[in-house]
Amino acid sequence: MIHEGFLGNENVRYIEAPEYRNGDQCGVLDTTSTSSNGYGPFVVYSFDDRVVKGLISYSIREALEDPLNYARIYLGDILDQSVTRVIYLDSDIIVVDDIQKLWSVSLSGSTAIGAPVYCHANFTKYFTERFWSDSSLSSVFDGKKPCYFNTGVMVMDLVKWRKEDYRGRIEKWMEVQKEERIYDLGSLPPFLLVFGGDVAQIDHRWNQHGLGGNNKVHSCRTLHPGPISLLHWSGKGKPWARLDTEICDIHSRPDLPSLDQDTYWAVKKVSFGDRHHFLPRHRH
Repeated sequence: MIHEGFLGNENVRYIEAPEYRNGDQCGVLDTTSTSSNGYGPFVVYSFDDRVVKGLISYSIREALEDPLNYARIYLGDILDQSVTRVIYLDSDIIVVDDIQKLWSVSLSGSTAIGAPVYCHANFTKYFTERFWSDSSLSSVFDGKKPCYFNTGVMVMDLVKWRKEDYRGRIEKWMEVQKEERIYDLGSLPPFLLVFGGDVAQIDHRWNQHGLGGNNKVHSCRTLHPGPISLLHWSGKGKPWARLDTEICDIHSRPDLPSLDQDTYWAVKKVSFGDRHHFLPRHRH
């Protein structure tokens, strides 16, 4: 979701990829037309999940096994060859800044993707002991300084993506996973295997992820310091569904008022800099 004040202009094209399951389209999006929302055109492309179903292994969370989680791998194939650069956003995101600022991020040299990077995170936990004990596997990181990054927000150079066959590289690691069980999560680890240590770093303001955690299991995260341009409910709790009292409040920043959990939320006003204001839309 991009707040209406930050949709940009006609120079920005917004892309939606509805899923086809076993050849049948899911959802109600019209995949044959291009429409305009008054800010910029929307173009709809289809994603046939059969291309990836056989590569998906079981995950610690069933939701992570959904083929749509892997659609980002196939953007170089789904989109027209004339599309050379995209911003990928997960569906549980609210953008509260001018998206063209993110578009302007530089991807220099051989770097094919840019994302906020978190080098303080324990990188080893994303892979199994089986992976780290086999040097033929773990050597993929030799000579690199790999850091965790969240694949829910990425700027992608599709020219480099296609030329270097990053789709094929990721798929190869997914094939290894089917045989060796080298990680427990879904689509994130193969991205880390291919791009760990080779990601253009983007300001953390562009992915305030970890929202929607659970108080009972102490999975609430501290918000990033400084201004926020993008809110990412990567936890189980989503702001557009009914949230119960177990879901974390956004209360650790004085400039972000605590969010009452039994509401639907809409971004009403956003001021640039450090102040962000939210208005609840109560259920009736």
